[in-house]
Amino acid sequence: MNKGDLIERISREAGLSKAQAGNALDAFTASVIEVLKQGKAVSMIGFGTFQVSQRAARRGRHPQTGAEIVIPASKSPTFKAGKGLKDAVN
Repeated sequence: MNKGDLIERISREAGLSKAQAGNALDAFTASVIEVLKQGKAVSMIGFGTFQVSQRAARRGRHPQTGAEIVIPASKSPTFKAGKGLKDAVN
């Protein structure tokens, strides 16, 4: 399912126009991104939690030359599925 398919489904399920459903989806994603940028988590009971995890700096190897390189520390967005979502899928 891509974004267009999701907008169409939201439109049908919620009784909204496709434009309204698209705006709602865009507002949701923008809100999640903004909260994650602040280092906070977004938790939706029964669905899951979006959060930011820290990845420590580490040593690696350049795949072409084999030279050792330092991979810098970074932040990565993660999603942990909630019990309701896990149960629905299984």
